[in-house]
Amino acid sequence: MWRNLAELPKYRGLIQSLVARDLKARYRGSALGLFWSFGNPLLLLLVYSAVFSTFIEARADIKPYALFLCCGLLPWTWFVSSLNESANSLVAGGNLIKKVLFPAEILPIVSVLTNMVQFLISLPVLAAFLVYYVVTANTDGSPKLVDLHGAELIWLPVVILVQLVLTMALALIFSALTVHFRDVRDILANLLTLWFFATPIIYPWSAVTNLKFWLDLNPFTHLAVSYQEILFFPDNAFGHRAWLLALGAASLVLFLAGYWLFDRLRDSFAEVA
Repeated sequence: MWRNLAELPKYRGLIQSLVARDLKARYRGSALGLFWSFGNPLLLLLVYSAVFSTFIEARADIKPYALFLCCGLLPWTWFVSSLNESANSLVAGGNLIKKVLFPAEILPIVSVLTNMVQFLISLPVLAAFLVYYVVTANTDGSPKLVDLHGAELIWLPVVILVQLVLTMALALIFSALTVHFRDVRDILANLLTLWFFATPIIYPWSAVTNLKFWLDLNPFTHLAVSYQEILFFPDNAFGHRAWLLALGAASLVLFLAGYWLFDRLRDSFAEVA
């Protein structure tokens, strides 16, 4: 296991090539091409803004609610897309595993990194809306709805790194299990739906009282709250640092456990995939 893990950096050129290939393939035949990496989060923000200002009454204690929603929704999209794609990566890439000599774990890793690039590309759109509200929201003398503090923004790369490690850990586990149990893909799709509603993305963490213990056991809770506290809330008191660091340590342990499981099943991939 340790030897295979140590050899992964040797394939960074291949990983970069596969990520670039996947990004190009997503927009092949599209008139706007890579623009959709910016266009999708922009449309997402506009749609939610229209829905919650016209058709649905948003939470009165969170304004602008659509912006709050996207602070958790964009990283969740990276997470859920990575798991869905990586779970099927070894099955879909079965011919590559049989014919080309390279570590099989590269396939789920590429799925995670490709969606991470999509997420990073979408951040400028979110940042533009944040800056707009920071600059204009209190021009009439009312309290700030959104604020950004440099001290908290420094933590943003840490949150992204923790999410990357956690997502890779789960991607390795689900991709290895799916090769032997194809039902995992369907179970995962339904599990992620439940997981979404069990995560404080459409509601604030502070609003939950009765189920707080169970909510705290959800690892993505602490990622979503971290993004929201860093990017959205006016006081910007990033009080979730301890939870985030604890999640980072747990994610690293889970990654090693997931890689161990993946390594144990590695020899059977070419036969079953």
